[in-house]
Amino acid sequence: MKKQLKKKAWDIRKHILNMCVKAETGHVTSSMSCVDILVALYHGCILRHDPKNPDWSDRDRFILSKGQASPALYTVLADCGYFNMKELDKFAQKDGNFGVHLQNSVPGVEITCGSLGQGFGFAAGTALAAKKNRDLFLTFTLLGDGECYEGSIWETAMFASHNHLNNLVAIIDRNYLCVTDFTENIVSLEPMNERWRSFGWDVECIDGHSMDDLLDVLGRVRSRRSTQPLLIIADTIKGEGVESFCYQPVCHGIAPKGDDAKKALAELERRCSYE
Repeated sequence: MKKQLKKKAWDIRKHILNMCVKAETGHVTSSMSCVDILVALYHGCILRHDPKNPDWSDRDRFILSKGQASPALYTVLADCGYFNMKELDKFAQKDGNFGVHLQNSVPGVEITCGSLGQGFGFAAGTALAAKKNRDLFLTFTLLGDGECYEGSIWETAMFASHNHLNNLVAIIDRNYLCVTDFTENIVSLEPMNERWRSFGWDVECIDGHSMDDLLDVLGRVRSRRSTQPLLIIADTIKGEGVESFCYQPVCHGIAPKGDDAKKALAELERRCSYE
């Protein structure tokens, strides 16, 4: 199963690249870094969801707070069967439903997210409502590490621990890059694990590209006995899959063109065959 999931992640990356190249826009590198996390959640039997019934009341909620990674979530949802994969041709098209930043007009998307920090607050509110209503679903949310510069992130972190939201799981896509530079060159976010623990969260640190790590930590969330929310810091590489994209701040929010696009797709094809 893990090998199949890893291969699926490479296929998803190819779809993301093709979609963004065709649209001549989209956050390719931000999407590439979180693909393994999304594949583990949606295809690894972690999230309780039903593509044929996106509004099923007992579904787990997944909130993509780093809304610029919309190509990754759109593609995973299409692959799950929420809608036809051909619909992705409408990505970033005029009057279309598939915005560059995440849009909830797409089946399976819980909330439109563009402003950083917004989705995390929504996720905490959803988890609190579930507790008060005695609903049993879990709420998962995926944050970018650059997003952790937003004050609203830390307000929500305090709120969630104060209210003992042990039904809330936040994952940080820790790729060490934000829009213009490496995070540690701007204002250091380290030691990230200790900071979140000081805000009252349980913290796990994993390799965000390891399907073993992802399935292990995510597979244990329903059996937790803690009263506190859980943060998973997933170390990733921004642009994972295409060497020329990795560790390059200038690649943020840019879709490759021409020969660069062809070389990137060929590299993904090789990686996919290897898996």
